[in-house]
Amino acid sequence: MRETSEQRALRAAVRALIAAHQAQADGDDGLRLWRRLCAEIGVAGLAVPEHFGGAGAGPVEVSIVAEELGRALAGTPMLGSAVLATRALLASGDERPCADLLPALADGSAIAALAWTTPAGRWDPAEVACQGTLAADGDWIIDGEAHYVLDGDVAKTLLVPAQTPAGMGLFAVQPAQPAVTRSACTTVDQTRRLAVVRLAGAVGTRIGSTGDAMLASTMLSAARDAACIALSAEQAGAAARALEITVEYTKTRVQFGRPIGSFQALQHRMADLHVLVQAARSVAFAAAEAAAHAAPDVPVRAATAKAFCSEALQQVSAEMLQLHGAIAMTWEHDAHRYFKRAHGDAQLLGQPAEHVERIAAAVLDG
Repeated sequence: MRETSEQRALRAAVRALIAAHQAQADGDDGLRLWRRLCAEIGVAGLAVPEHFGGAGAGPVEVSIVAEELGRALAGTPMLGSAVLATRALLASGDERPCADLLPALADGSAIAALAWTTPAGRWDPAEVACQGTLAADGDWIIDGEAHYVLDGDVAKTLLVPAQTPAGMGLFAVQPAQPAVTRSACTTVDQTRRLAVVRLAGAVGTRIGSTGDAMLASTMLSAARDAACIALSAEQAGAAARALEITVEYTKTRVQFGRPIGSFQALQHRMADLHVLVQAARSVAFAAAEAAAHAAPDVPVRAATAKAFCSEALQQVSAEMLQLHGAIAMTWEHDAHRYFKRAHGDAQLLGQPAEHVERIAAAVLDG
């Protein structure tokens, strides 16, 4: 992966800000860091066109930020708001709601959440959790219960794909209305904010054309692919940092009178992990570059990146626990946090096996 000077500067700025923030903040829930990243670097607007108040950058820049956030296991709304919800909004092609909503999302003053999935959590464009009906007064009424909603409990705007008698559509729902209830979930990965969103006769504003099944499916597919690419970069970053921590530990942990990192068996294991991490980074950024050039195989590359990077992070985090020994089982050490992030991310946006099925279907159809 070859980065431009601007991309290297972006990476350095994000890494430095995260390091400075972590040195100052104690028990940050991720939102304070998010506000700093938005105010000082403008990360929320990277994928937003300039005429909507964004930076007009692209998937590679988003992935660079995601990788740095993954290294730190930062619990920010980058994936849920700046990638998943923003991409769904842009994919709708509806200029008016984009002009209304995107400037606040781009500057980080607002957070949006895509309330999409059923309890099964398949993130299938053909399967949504909510239904919409057109009332006599012209309002759209939305009902349903969406699960695994990224940042759903803190979002200022909910974007809700809903099945209607005319077909599937996307609706903007304001969560302050009484018909909306939101419950934060207790997650294995405590750095990832998920919620259940219940809509019981909530009023929604239509975005795009309701009833165009192809447009609705394309919109959700584009949002999922963009999120898979960003998530795979996060996973690659987390795997890289987990390996770095492990290598440093093997240089200081002494057994039988010598650092355990000098044992050839452990050196071989860490060398294999290094190759795996570099492969994960390559796969993730190849998908981002394909998306930046609107390549026709973006869905396959996104699925490949999600499946491969999920498996890579799970393997690296498991080896991190093994190579650290007993200290890795303590709450004070970060090893358990990387392990939990690995297993949480593997389920998010679809399990690796589901993405492998997408790849197989694309190959067979091709």
